[in-house]
Amino acid sequence: MSKPKKPQMMKPSTAALKLEVYLPATPPEFQEGMVSREEFDDLQRNPPPWLAELRKNGPHPRHVVAARLRVSNSGLARGGITEPLTTEQIAALIADPPAWLVRERETFAEVQREQRELKERERQQ
Repeated sequence: MSKPKKPQMMKPSTAALKLEVYLPATPPEFQEGMVSREEFDDLQRNPPPWLAELRKNGPHPRHVVAARLRVSNSGLARGGITEPLTTEQIAALIADPPAWLVRERETFAEVQREQRELKERERQQ
């Protein structure tokens, strides 16, 4: 007979990253405890109100802000964005993009084009 398997556990920071939420904005009970794989899957399937609110309105972690603005994480830093932003703040930047955002979007788009071209060349070889 084999021993029963211990449930897989993840740190709150890992769970927050996978859920794409900003950890300090989550409830204390989420921040202080470990999250089992089953709990994580349940959060994904049936998000509680706090999770739905964070995903909708933020504050959002850097990688989510970068994705919504269509720039890299480095581009955010070059633009002076070091703090998490809310959905409203992101929308304001999109509606009236500052010069750094326009420049970073162009740079990001160019890098993505180059990466696609490289993959296409590798695929053809």
